[in-house]
Amino acid sequence: MLKKIHWRYKNLIIVVFSFGFAILLSRIEAFHNFLLHLGGFGYLGAFFAGMLFVSTFTVATSALILLTLAETLSPLEIGLIAGLGAVVGDMTIFHLIKDNLSEEIKEIYTRLDRKKHLQKLFSSKYFSWTLPIIGAFIIALPLPDELGISLLGLSRLKTLKFIFLSYCLNSLGIFLVVSTSFFIKP
Repeated sequence: MLKKIHWRYKNLIIVVFSFGFAILLSRIEAFHNFLLHLGGFGYLGAFFAGMLFVSTFTVATSALILLTLAETLSPLEIGLIAGLGAVVGDMTIFHLIKDNLSEEIKEIYTRLDRKKHLQKLFSSKYFSWTLPIIGAFIIALPLPDELGISLLGLSRLKTLKFIFLSYCLNSLGIFLVVSTSFFIKP
């Protein structure tokens, strides 16, 4: 009979391993070339590039794919379709942070900070309403979304609202990145 193993900080371990795996993959030339060739897959490539657009380790590759697609597709189409892909990537990160990772981080933080300075800051009335605004601003920018998603996850935003917000902000951000390529041509 198999016994289920319980890890104390399972989600933190998964996050650390996934960052390590992403770094390893980014150093493999064949994988990098595969990602760059996704630009030839049209809308499917845009969807996949949107999924890559939300991560620190893949945002540069995603931007290259999206700019390649901008040569054949309209920026509006790319923004709308890649925005859907970005929602899939954001949802993965959001659920990990909202459901499990934040609890593990709180447990570690509680052990390190006995006076609860950060908890007092997060609980203040001024800070609680700014978390979602700062998080949304970060997601809208053409930057990796992990920090913005973390802030929205800490604010206990409902999943449906997060999906809508993520789609609108990522689509806008991707549209702006792709649209700038028309003005900055060599």
